[in-house]
Amino acid sequence: MNHLSGIHHVTAITSSAEKNYEFFTYVLGMRLVKKTVNQDDIQTYHLFFADDKGSAGTDMTFFDFQGAPKGISGTNEISKTSFRVPDDRALEYWVKRFDRLEVQHTGIQTQFGKKTLAFVDFDDQQYQLISDELNKGVKSGTPWQKGPIPLEYAITGLGPVFVRTAFIDYFQELLEKVFFMRKVAEEGAFHMFEMGEGGNGAQIIIEHNNDMAQAQQGFGSVHHAAFRVKDRSELDYWQNRLAELNFSNSGYVERYFFGSLYTKMAPGILFELATDGPGFMGDEPYETLGEKLSLPPFLESKREEIENAVRPIDTVRSTKELEKEYES
Repeated sequence: MNHLSGIHHVTAITSSAEKNYEFFTYVLGMRLVKKTVNQDDIQTYHLFFADDKGSAGTDMTFFDFQGAPKGISGTNEISKTSFRVPDDRALEYWVKRFDRLEVQHTGIQTQFGKKTLAFVDFDDQQYQLISDELNKGVKSGTPWQKGPIPLEYAITGLGPVFVRTAFIDYFQELLEKVFFMRKVAEEGAFHMFEMGEGGNGAQIIIEHNNDMAQAQQGFGSVHHAAFRVKDRSELDYWQNRLAELNFSNSGYVERYFFGSLYTKMAPGILFELATDGPGFMGDEPYETLGEKLSLPPFLESKREEIENAVRPIDTVRSTKELEKEYES
């Protein structure tokens, strides 16, 4: 069966592409692997941060919709994104780093038997680091080799995606019967589901919440979350499956770095299924990923117009040498 194999990427909204680039590059030490524009809104930057090679299952991406309001947290939203680090010791490094750089965090906690560290960025976007020390399942990526974080502590990929909903019974049925996920644990209001090989890179955690008001999307909130499929043939299978079950979907969408299929399964919650390839090195070499404005073929003829419409952001790092920052 064409089961989903894990988390592919998470896309969120930022108030500032410039601040977003600085935070992910120099605070979190994730590699900018693609600087492009929203294919449906060419005045909006779309930045992709990932592991060293831009591997599927490692990238967090951002739109900077100009004039977007501040998002309001609530129920019925994709509420938090996780990043994987090698072990529990790495979390101790990150506590010291966040303290020094004045990044707001909760301190190390435990959920579903694994150590986590929740934190926010300048937009109050909700994240957590999760330790892979006790993890089994989907393999993670490769830390950014030339980034500022010592490799033994660095982020390697995406962990569990959190969804907050008032409709827990509906979501359980949706994940199990539509997407073939399996429920593996429950802890208070949180219900953990896995896909594929399971583990941190293949989990979605549903928080049942009837108390909060409906979330409102804006900067500081997640736009959508994507799950991994192997190739176009598997994507076609899912398109047919969703149609047979009377779920609306976008049909195949060519994103050039991967193929996509979108489906809105509940108010405020948009899921995407995305292929593992072809990846981010089709138009840029490994050494300079993310340094130029990358455009899909159908927009290349409009390059001059687009470059005049978006403000320039200097993302050149190949000429710089970033020292590894050890925390005392």
